[in-house]
Amino acid sequence: MTSTVDPISLPQRTASNDTEIDREALARLLIEIARNVDPDYRARFDGVPAADPRMETLRQLLVSREISELSRVTHLLDEPEQLAAAVGDVLPSAAARAPHAQLGEALAPAVERAVQRSIQKSPRTLTDILYPVFLPAIRKSIGEKIDQTFQSLNETLRHIFTWHGLKWRFEAWRTGASFSEVVLKHSLVYRVEHVFLINRNSGLLIAHVTADNATSEDPQLISSMLSAIQDFVKDSFNEKEQSGLDTIRFGDLRLWSEVGPFATLVSVIRGNPPEELHEIVRDVLLRIHDECSQALEQFDGDSSQLAGVEAQLQTCVELKQEESNQGFPWLVVAAALLFLIPAGGWFFLSWQSGQRWQAYVSRLETQPGIIVAEQKMRGGQFYIAGLRDPLGADPQSLLSGTQVDPARVHSQWQFYQSLEPEFVLKRLTASLAPPDSVRLSIVNDRIVAEGEAPDTWIDRARAAARQLSAGGPEFDISKVRDVSPEARAAERWQAYVSRLETQPGIIVAEQKIRDGQFYIAGLRDPLAADPQALLSGTQVDPARVHSQWQFYQSLEPEFVLKRLTASLYPPDTVRLSIVNDRIVAEGEAPDTWIDRARAAARQLSAGGPEFDISKVRDVSPEARAAEHWQYYVSRLEAQPGIIVAQQTARGGHFYISGLRDPLAADPQALLSGTQVDPARVHSQWQFYQSLDPKFVVKRLTASLTPPKSVQLSIIQGRIVVVGEAPAAWISRAQAAAEQLSADGVVLDVSQLHELDLAELNHLREAIQTTDIFFSSGKVVPGPEQVPVLDRLAGQIKEFAQDARKSGVTARFMLTGHSDATGRETANASISAARAETVRALLNKRGVAPELLLVRGAGTFEPAVPENSQTGSSTNRRVSITVNLD
Repeated sequence: MTSTVDPISLPQRTASNDTEIDREALARLLIEIARNVDPDYRARFDGVPAADPRMETLRQLLVSREISELSRVTHLLDEPEQLAAAVGDVLPSAAARAPHAQLGEALAPAVERAVQRSIQKSPRTLTDILYPVFLPAIRKSIGEKIDQTFQSLNETLRHIFTWHGLKWRFEAWRTGASFSEVVLKHSLVYRVEHVFLINRNSGLLIAHVTADNATSEDPQLISSMLSAIQDFVKDSFNEKEQSGLDTIRFGDLRLWSEVGPFATLVSVIRGNPPEELHEIVRDVLLRIHDECSQALEQFDGDSSQLAGVEAQLQTCVELKQEESNQGFPWLVVAAALLFLIPAGGWFFLSWQSGQRWQAYVSRLETQPGIIVAEQKMRGGQFYIAGLRDPLGADPQSLLSGTQVDPARVHSQWQFYQSLEPEFVLKRLTASLAPPDSVRLSIVNDRIVAEGEAPDTWIDRARAAARQLSAGGPEFDISKVRDVSPEARAAERWQAYVSRLETQPGIIVAEQKIRDGQFYIAGLRDPLAADPQALLSGTQVDPARVHSQWQFYQSLEPEFVLKRLTASLYPPDTVRLSIVNDRIVAEGEAPDTWIDRARAAARQLSAGGPEFDISKVRDVSPEARAAEHWQYYVSRLEAQPGIIVAQQTARGGHFYISGLRDPLAADPQALLSGTQVDPARVHSQWQFYQSLDPKFVVKRLTASLTPPKSVQLSIIQGRIVVVGEAPAAWISRAQAAAEQLSADGVVLDVSQLHELDLAELNHLREAIQTTDIFFSSGKVVPGPEQVPVLDRLAGQIKEFAQDARKSGVTARFMLTGHSDATGRETANASISAARAETVRALLNKRGVAPELLLVRGAGTFEPAVPENSQTGSSTNRRVSITVNLD
């Protein structure tokens, strides 16, 4: 590197004292060092020798590495990108080692400018950063404010109408505070009894302060439980780490929790604290963190570094508000009573007077013919006005009994005519003056007149009814009869004509009244009632009646029935009746009468009712016999297993032939009760096996003999076998099913199961292992065998009963044995006798004798060898073998 520096010249100055630097000497030293470091340096200074080549060699040996490193650093400083990368590598460690105060002062301006530019460029970024931090705090603040508002509202509503409420309202007016603040001041009685400061990370108790006269258990245990509850809630409900359990309430105790960066402050409060207490507790927690943040962060159970914390917590337990013990304000109460008693008496009397007046007005409003238009009370006087019908009740007389002073009542009534039915009825009665034979009454808001009256009164009543139709209730006089002689006679004549018109066989064609005479004409059946005879009891004068009747034959069923009865003369065995407008003949009659009846039926078909003789039977001997024979043949054809191939009746004899199953009913036996002479019946039957399921079931039951646990039934033409049976019987049933399938009959054995004898086998083993032992030469067991016989009898009876339920039959073989003492023939006899004795003893104990079989085995089936120690006594026994059929 070549230098173009001019020669250096320094002002000549000597050192005045030891504290000043010899600048000339320093310049020479620096020039010499520069020349030795850089041989190309051309600066000249008097008294400084030129560079020595040997120094160059020495320089290369000593500082060549540093020179190259210095060149690299110089190049690095000249390149901004490389310099930024290098500074970035060392900046974190340098910032960590730098003092906090100096680093903050150095970085504050740059960070502030960067944050301002970032916010101006993208405000949403700062919002996203601050949202998770500020939102819980804002939400908590709003929640506490809402709780405070509701608490204030609740206490205000509780005391708003109480004596304390009136006193506190006066205090609020006097002090200028709001009523809710005064209420909370006096009504919220509380006391902070315990304060716990708990490490947030480890849950260890940092400090605990207790109020005077407050008791509790182990503070460390309580701290652990509170931390466990916090962790349990977070883990159970997946709450975020920064959230926590704020309030726990148990009876009169409340636990308020305030969470800080390193510790949680829990206050145990008795009573009803105000919400502002949250802010006081929170301020204490902030002061503790400000003063001891490093000690709280590094807390490991040693609280010696936090000695001043308890003094901060002591301010919390001193927070309380007790009930006021002021005496009862008797003077205020007495003054209030002196004012309230007269006011209450006056109010009560006024209210009582108003109630009586309202009762009187209500009584007037319910009176018919009175309309209250206006009523009021003013100055202790009562005023009322309205409308009143002259026929209505007197309002003045209604005051009696109401305890209302008549002198205080001022009334003004206008007369009017009420249209209520009772008043209209009174006016009609007064104006029409009805005779005693007429009665006027109110029916469904209508005025109804009933009875008899002259036509003049009826005309007046009709005129009054027309006048009322404009707005009053209806006046009905339709039930008043005219009692003039002409009207009476016309009324009786109409009753007679109506009576004639209801008579069967009489048709009234014309009827009229002229000049006091009655004329009638029409048709009359000779069998109908006599019109002249019907006049009796009608009070119509027969001399004034002129009738003209034409005879005709009525087609009404009752007249047709009379004519048929008169013309046919039915025998006593035939009954003619009318059924649904048809004439029906029932019974028995000869064929000659039946022919006449058929001819009469054909004549009636032209226009009269139908004559049905289908229910009349021919009673001639041949017809009776043929009828009985057909009944017998029908009875045979309905029998299962009988097929009628041919049947005829010839020459008074009956011939029948066909097929008959041997299991079917006997045709000869079916003749009884048919009234067919068996001697005249000639039958020829061929035997066959019917495939009717009922007969197949009978044959299967006879051939297979199913056990009781198996049931054969017919379901939709198929034979179904259901139940449990031994394996051998199931094999026989399956073989029968295969044989029947060839004939087209279905025998379903799919629901048949093999009988489970596991329970029986256990009892069977117990019976077969039981032996009855005997003394030598004895055929009766000793007394020691009585319990064995009792137990054996019970087991045999139980086994036989269970076997019957399972559909099998049990048999028990009693085999007698003897020892080898004596002759063989004697031993055979004694063994058989022993078996018979056991059979008798078991029978005596309730075992059926048909279940027991006996045999004597003598000495041929010994239980143990005779030459053994117990051979003889063991072989003298009766053994039991169980067999199932």
